[in-house]
Amino acid sequence: MSGMSGVSVSDECISSYQELKLSKKLKYIIFNLNADKTQIVVAKKSDSKEYEDFIADLPETECRWAVYDFQFEKEGGTRNKLCFFAWSPDDAPTKQKMVFASSKVNLRQALDGIAVEIQGTDSSEVAYESVLSKAAGNTR
Repeated sequence: MSGMSGVSVSDECISSYQELKLSKKLKYIIFNLNADKTQIVVAKKSDSKEYEDFIADLPETECRWAVYDFQFEKEGGTRNKLCFFAWSPDDAPTKQKMVFASSKVNLRQALDGIAVEIQGTDSSEVAYESVLSKAAGNTR
């Protein structure tokens, strides 16, 4: 699977995402480009329930994509939303931001069942409260 950027999505990305979505053993996955920038690969998988751990794993000056199984309370019940993060911090190199932006669609199309998409360029856009308002707003 490769789109306009020519970057493909590794099988590990798909299998890890299915594991997160179906088994609920993982809490989040962070994706990156491989060294020669031809394939999207899994950079990290975690079962940490702490949102702060997830945010800490997003580098301050490099782009990443991530999927986080976001859990919150609404109308007396616990809800989960799979959130896709396109992390492109202001301080990341311009060329890297361009490659990540053009490759995002390849990864997004490979991951079915995403409920919320978050575009983050600084910490306020990926802060818990910001994501909560988007996730809770998408709940019927």
